[in-house]
Amino acid sequence: MGAKNHATIMPDADKESTLNALAGAAFGAAGQRCMALSTAIFVGEARKWIPELKAKAQSLKVNIGTDEEAAVGPLISAESKARVERLIESGVKEGAGLLLDGRGIKIPGYPKGNFVGPTILTDVKSSMECYREEIFGPVLITAGVDTLDQAIAFTNANPYGNGCAIFTSSGAAARKYQSEIDCGQVGINVPIPVPLPMFSFTGTRGSYRGGSHFYGKQGVQFYTQTKTITSNWKFEDVKLSTAMPVLK
Repeated sequence: MGAKNHATIMPDADKESTLNALAGAAFGAAGQRCMALSTAIFVGEARKWIPELKAKAQSLKVNIGTDEEAAVGPLISAESKARVERLIESGVKEGAGLLLDGRGIKIPGYPKGNFVGPTILTDVKSSMECYREEIFGPVLITAGVDTLDQAIAFTNANPYGNGCAIFTSSGAAARKYQSEIDCGQVGINVPIPVPLPMFSFTGTRGSYRGGSHFYGKQGVQFYTQTKTITSNWKFEDVKLSTAMPVLK
């Protein structure tokens, strides 16, 4: 399974809250979580917010996890670091803009640390390797479209359906998005829409395998053998009949 979680940012969204949410969801845990928002689709005038998103990302401190002020830690291995840096470079070579480059960051005392700082690629196309692959690092790729319909189509064209989110102040836009988007976990002004344990982890398409999801009601049903009991307590009404009984 895999993921490529998308956020759609409408121009009527609360800018400050949205940018804070994007920075936290894209770069938290150094992007090493299946519910990271790794793709941001800015609709219309919202594209003008991207430079301010860069400032948010630059404010995040990169350091080891024992540093209480650190917001972005190291990647899990040297191999992971090399892969993330390769995918960043592939995006640049294929024509993406490099708004913020987190490669080459140095942390005092840890010259061999697997650190990559927050990185933002702009004008990313769906054909680019950096989009097709789940980078699993502190890299946010961005694209711009003109309408909500285009943002939904962009998201639904991706083979994965793990999670997605829309940021908007419009109830109509939120309703349209939640109805038409083809992802199992949808956030409305919620950047990482991980369901609580009483719900199933409802990934779809390339983000799902098996016959049922693995916790919540569907997880219980996996371990449950269903027994159906049909009873009748109206003895006096039972008459001889060869017809199929029906519920009255």
